[in-house]
Amino acid sequence: MAPAVDALLLLSFGGPERPEDVMPFLENVTRGRGVPRERLEEVAQHYLHFGGVSPINALNRDIIAAVEREFAAAGIELPVYFGNRNWHPMVEDTVARMAADGVRTALVFPTSAWGGYSGCLQYHEDIVRARTAFGDDAPELVKLRQYFDHPLLIEAFADAIRAAVAEIPAERRDEVRLVFTAHSIPVSADATAGPPAEGGGLYSRQVAEAARLCAAATGFGDYDLVWQSRSGPPQVPWLEPDIVDHLEELSGKGVAAVVVCPVGFVSDHLEVIWDLDNEAKDKAAELGMAFARAATPGADPRFARLVAELIGEHIGGVAPRRLGAVPGYGCTRNGEPCAIGCCAPARGGRPARN
Repeated sequence: MAPAVDALLLLSFGGPERPEDVMPFLENVTRGRGVPRERLEEVAQHYLHFGGVSPINALNRDIIAAVEREFAAAGIELPVYFGNRNWHPMVEDTVARMAADGVRTALVFPTSAWGGYSGCLQYHEDIVRARTAFGDDAPELVKLRQYFDHPLLIEAFADAIRAAVAEIPAERRDEVRLVFTAHSIPVSADATAGPPAEGGGLYSRQVAEAARLCAAATGFGDYDLVWQSRSGPPQVPWLEPDIVDHLEELSGKGVAAVVVCPVGFVSDHLEVIWDLDNEAKDKAAELGMAFARAATPGADPRFARLVAELIGEHIGGVAPRRLGAVPGYGCTRNGEPCAIGCCAPARGGRPARN
């Protein structure tokens, strides 16, 4: 028999929704990490460029509405709750509301498809923190598995790549270079992500596998994987190359058109909009390169179906669908790590933008 489940919690990063929220939000993001005030003020300007509003909360509400429609069509009777790590609605408040509503067990869908500390373990920490804040009678919370190679995710990205290629002027489409991006992390953090027997690098290996699957689905035999949104002291090595540096390298090789796919993001977070739609796009224009950016899959109806499928794996005996060969890990209860050594805590920190 399938275990009893009362609700779904969509758990995300959070973001400010008005100018006065920006600095308190960034202070939440970097709490305990000793990030200098001047660095926070620098990142704050990115938010203020867009009126002090991150798109992430609105995008997550759109995802929730799509999931609710998918649930209704599939006959899944689960209320959907929304909680964040760093800004309202805070996950602690959401778990308290769930308990008041009588929720005893809830599945948790994180808006990250990946392993590693930021992509996985930190969501486990969010679960533990929220349950601890409520107390012994907190609902049981079961985090769903990593979904970086789910067929519906890859299909949505593949169609977005095709649409982006169509934006390139016709005379340059035959020479388009496909470039995938994901959020850079410190090299040391990536090296410790993954069970020791697998040699670490779980995050970067999963990103590379997702890129490979998307490229194969769109007929690109050759492509690049680069990184974006690097932060932190310059003496600390991060995953490279950076997307802007890579555009300069491609231009030097005579590449005249590029399509960028932010495969490491499920929605158009502020980092996607700032780093790609502004910095990378401007650099491409400066270099005389045609540029188009593929959409992220969060707004695609298939993303809501993906959520429903993951729930079906847990309560309906649906067989997991995975396309890749790189390991992914899944369902755990009440913040327990998904595999021994899977997602080691990161050292240091960065003022992430979402």
